[in-house]
Amino acid sequence: MLGSTVLLFSNLLFANAIPTHQPGLPLQKRETPWVWNAGGLSEYEIHISCNSTESAQLRRALNESITLAQHAKDHILRFGNSSEVFVKYFGNNTTTAEPAGWYDKIINGDKNGVLFRCDDIDNKCYQDGWAGHWRGDIAPDQTVICPLSFESRWPLEAMCGHGYTVASGKDAQWFGADLLHRLYHTQKIAEGTVDHYADTQEEILSLAIQSPGEAVRNSATLRHFAVEVYAYDIAVPGEGCSGTLTVSSAVSASPTVSQSSTPAATMQGEVTTSAFQVASVSATTVKSATTECHTHGTGEVHCS
Repeated sequence: MLGSTVLLFSNLLFANAIPTHQPGLPLQKRETPWVWNAGGLSEYEIHISCNSTESAQLRRALNESITLAQHAKDHILRFGNSSEVFVKYFGNNTTTAEPAGWYDKIINGDKNGVLFRCDDIDNKCYQDGWAGHWRGDIAPDQTVICPLSFESRWPLEAMCGHGYTVASGKDAQWFGADLLHRLYHTQKIAEGTVDHYADTQEEILSLAIQSPGEAVRNSATLRHFAVEVYAYDIAVPGEGCSGTLTVSSAVSASPTVSQSSTPAATMQGEVTTSAFQVASVSATTVKSATTECHTHGTGEVHCS
């Protein structure tokens, strides 16, 4: 009898502990609705030191950076390493996931703290040919854009104009591609992994053969690939502006890098400046719009 009484009393306590809802009464609402991505930032920040004209140009160029990254990612997702351009820049039997991921960081990564400013806070813009710089250890997610960038960079609509070819031109001539470079210096985007393993077109093509593991995280490779596939797929469909490049013995696979005349897949050890069937374009000497300079975290100044 005593055991039955204790059991009944315990059941009553348990029943009273269960929250109940009486018909006609409103359910209790959470005071602050849960938003999983609260605090995230979807646009790159532009510092108040940039005037309205500079801000407008920077915003447009940043949107062009995203456009380049988005198409490069789309091209990889569509063709994978069956794309000759992919093989040309990233090597044979290379993972497609890593370069696609680095492009996605530009597009969809959280942009908190990534800041572009125009106030020359480090007093470097006075130097000849100085178009901007990454602030390095002082502020690893900040970039200073100097007046020369606003005066000389080209918009994406002009891709393949001005006598430009990927083989002989500098990607920094396109404002959107230049900002890709600067974004891949920031800790937020590059995570200390995307770096300068090769810079010139000749070095980039060599890296794809000799060290594809570095090619997929090489800043210049990511930019040149994005520019080339955008030029061929979007800007001048089916033609592009790859150009031709005669290289030194540094590229051991072939002494001459030339355009492909057929759409056949690139064979191992063979390097082409175009992954598509295009007419041969003579190498054109293109005068650089600016010399792009920046400072590495080690204090080393890099100009190209």
